[in-house]
Amino acid sequence: MSQPLVRVHVHGATGSIILNRPDKRNALSRALLAEISQAFDDLHQERRVRGVVLTGAGPSFCAGMDLDEMLATSQEPDAHARWSDDVLAYRDLVEKMLQFPKPIVAAVNGAAVAGGLGLVAACDLVLAADDARFGLPEPRRGITAAIVAPLVVFRIGAGQAAYLLMTGAIVDVTRAERMGLVHERTASAQLWPRAVELVEECARCAPSSLQLTKRMLNETIGEQLSSMLSTGAAVSATARTTEAAAEGLAAFREKRPPQW
Repeated sequence: MSQPLVRVHVHGATGSIILNRPDKRNALSRALLAEISQAFDDLHQERRVRGVVLTGAGPSFCAGMDLDEMLATSQEPDAHARWSDDVLAYRDLVEKMLQFPKPIVAAVNGAAVAGGLGLVAACDLVLAADDARFGLPEPRRGITAAIVAPLVVFRIGAGQAAYLLMTGAIVDVTRAERMGLVHERTASAQLWPRAVELVEECARCAPSSLQLTKRMLNETIGEQLSSMLSTGAAVSATARTTEAAAEGLAAFREKRPPQW
């Protein structure tokens, strides 16, 4: 019997969503995106849950969009429409997380890159293990981090975001903490218990107060964020149709450097 793509648990006041494609570094396939979205819907309705921990099974948090699936789509006659649907599904998940009425804690183990970093930036609090790594390597694949870009700018500012967006570099947890991507770091063995402690700290606050606070942060202070995410979705879909994307994905498949 196959394992679920997402594992959902409730421990007291803490709900957990565990991405469960460790053999694929928890890459975001269409099916995985749908299951993450459903998991947030389920925990939204669970009254005893006062906060959610999002993490990944295995050695990685999330490697971003499933490039194998993207490659397969490029061979389909309706590839452009499928890519548009894919980026909108990712945008919708990010918006759902930003509008989720309960605090979300990212517990980052290993790599959180590309769309995986976007999931981190959509969380309210970020806890990272000592082996955590962060980056936006999309330009090295001939595509763009257009949906993630406004999220990262919103969290850490345009100057810090530009470094990640323009270089495609992967940074360690020390630099990520200095940039403001990470609120707190811990030893890998303490990642889960500390994440639960953070949810418990939030649970001491009134749920209505936290919901209003999230709305103030993400909808008032970040009033342009939703429109920027939609613009980013359009740019991301367009980028997948370019010659650069075709070469970048071919290089990924053939395990060689791309020729720009």
